[in-house]
Amino acid sequence: MLDPHDIELPRKILIGKNVVKNVGEVAKSLGLSGKAYVLLGKAGRNLAMNDVLNSLTTCGFDVIDNDAGDEEEELLKHVLDARPDFVVSVGGGTTIDLGKYAAFKLGVPFISVPTTASHDGIASPMVSLKILKTPYSIKAKPPVAIIADVSVIMDAPHRLLASGCGDIIAKLTAVRDWRLAHILKNEYYGEYAASLAEMSAKLVMKNARLIGTHKEEGIRVVIEALVSCGVAMCIAGSSRPCSGSEHMFSHALDMIAPKPALHGEQCGVGTIMMAYLHGIDWRGIRKVLKVIGAPTTAKELGVEDEYIVRALVEAHKIRPRYTILGDTGLTWEAAERLARVTGVIE
Repeated sequence: MLDPHDIELPRKILIGKNVVKNVGEVAKSLGLSGKAYVLLGKAGRNLAMNDVLNSLTTCGFDVIDNDAGDEEEELLKHVLDARPDFVVSVGGGTTIDLGKYAAFKLGVPFISVPTTASHDGIASPMVSLKILKTPYSIKAKPPVAIIADVSVIMDAPHRLLASGCGDIIAKLTAVRDWRLAHILKNEYYGEYAASLAEMSAKLVMKNARLIGTHKEEGIRVVIEALVSCGVAMCIAGSSRPCSGSEHMFSHALDMIAPKPALHGEQCGVGTIMMAYLHGIDWRGIRKVLKVIGAPTTAKELGVEDEYIVRALVEAHKIRPRYTILGDTGLTWEAAERLARVTGVIE
């Protein structure tokens, strides 16, 4: 008999142009009241601050926004000390995760207002923060609402969108790692969650040219795919359908490289290599990433070849999660060959 697990899903998802002005109305429709803490990232301040604050104030909420600087620990303390009735994050990945974690610690609802489409944290229950001192994500709770304004996200740098695509395409190997763990280790495997994550990756690949030219239609595909990936994790009860060996490689690279690239960029490069190990079309994955404008080599990541190989060797130690890397990982020679044959290093 399978162990039960709770499935908590976002209650409201709003995607479209100028929807950032509807944050207050969405909060009211969910029955929220009282004090709202609005956590503003740098992008949030630049792109959406006034619209969000005005919307909440107009709807009668008592609004507090962060004035404690940009340090994670200071911001987290500021949110916790304020004891709001709900938390709204307006910004990129770190801002979203910080608000999500603070709301989880307080036991209050969280609303996600992404200003970029750089990774799947915008809709997932998972949190990745330096202050947690873990090299991988931990489980919190998903947002009660996601308000993704296409106009705002279109104004963000294309590099962030391409990074989000790398994180989505990574689901192709993550799902295979999960299935492998089910076959070899009898780990729980949810076909519905896996299929949803895999479908998201395939739709992004299908629309690579629209995304690569930064067209609105392509950006909507990416946003919807990121939300779907977040929902897949909610259904699975873990990050399994969305995070496998390619993410472990990325987390290892974060620890090893002096100047790592963006999370999704590294996951995309990791997916090329892990796809080779899984025996699937790694060349096709590499081609799609290039069309989108995402890195496919160590040089494009801005990371020296040595750190790529070291990350491959160390990746299996990142967390107790079975993947194509096995229990013992790759030797230095095998890792170097893998990186060379896939063109990640020269």
